[in-house]
Amino acid sequence: MDLETITLDRALNRVLAEDLFAKEYVPAFNRSTVDGYAVHSKDVFGCSDSIPAILKLAGESVMGAKANIELGQNECLYVPTGAEVPDSADAVVMLEYAEDYGDGTLGITKPCAPGMNLIYKGDDVKPGDLVFTKGRKLKAFDIGTLAALGKTSIFVSRSPKVGIISTGDELIDPGSPVSIGLIRDVNAPMLTSACEEVGAISEFFGIIRDEKSEIQKALMDAVEECDLVLISGGTSVGRKDTIPELMIELGELLIHGAAVKPGKPTILGKIHDKPVFGLPGNPVAAFFMFYLLVRPLIFSLMGAEAVEHKAIFPLSRAVPSNNGREDLVPVSIIDGLANPIIGKSGLITTLSQSDGFFRIDRDREGVSKGELVEVILLRS
Repeated sequence: MDLETITLDRALNRVLAEDLFAKEYVPAFNRSTVDGYAVHSKDVFGCSDSIPAILKLAGESVMGAKANIELGQNECLYVPTGAEVPDSADAVVMLEYAEDYGDGTLGITKPCAPGMNLIYKGDDVKPGDLVFTKGRKLKAFDIGTLAALGKTSIFVSRSPKVGIISTGDELIDPGSPVSIGLIRDVNAPMLTSACEEVGAISEFFGIIRDEKSEIQKALMDAVEECDLVLISGGTSVGRKDTIPELMIELGELLIHGAAVKPGKPTILGKIHDKPVFGLPGNPVAAFFMFYLLVRPLIFSLMGAEAVEHKAIFPLSRAVPSNNGREDLVPVSIIDGLANPIIGKSGLITTLSQSDGFFRIDRDREGVSKGELVEVILLRS
């Protein structure tokens, strides 16, 4: 696993290569969470609208400045939201529970407990606290935490580079007009985005015709430049499906075929010790095989673990399954029910309509209406 140092503005979706410890207090001082008055809580104990606590106004805490005031007994200090509360105070009374009498005194009409409306120094983190562990994939809120810690650069694992190749005489660019016998390339844009979503760098090596020599050249170019390669199409056993043959000739064919539906013609091999996946041309199958096989590998290359978000839902209707392969069934979640989306093979909108999917073991003949299933959620 290669490592590098990057600046905070490039940290989204990157994986930490070290444990991160706090070196200072966050926040660095006691802060008010409201506009109000810093007080000794004991000085306002038992006060009410009819019997207010009378306190002397000792001054004001200014935003961005040190509150160098020592509150005495029955004294208070005005503090705006976010300003420092002096150590001599232990609570803040909200502005609406204080009445200014105009003679330097205030009437407090509501008691408060110690710590009320107050964030103490180090409530977030203290020096020596472990904030993030090695292998964490950074989200936007994590970057906020790093900024609070004063981190402007971090040590991360290098993002793996994934080469993507589409094969097929029938494929055209997404922007090209469709005519009889031609279809737009769905897999390349989908796989490119899927790679980048998990933190990898992707490079598209183009749509390659079903000619062995052309596929071989694109494949070797991708292997040379990338950490792993994804080829979609050409993985089955048809006359023009040359990927298994090329894998044997150029490296090692490890797997040809998976006992899963959709995704049966999936291939895994190695060329120059780099993993090469042959994914089905069927976009739904290609996505599922990416999610189940490629995604965990990308995380592993970054020193992280692929995390799945799951939930249990009852099925809205029965789903048959007797093909001897594990079934991957897309579902939409509506009114607390998992609604199976059963469409014809290869329809990409099947995935766009789904919130996740569940698995039916290969030795089962299906699942019944109302049965609880574990749904792997694809939408956050």
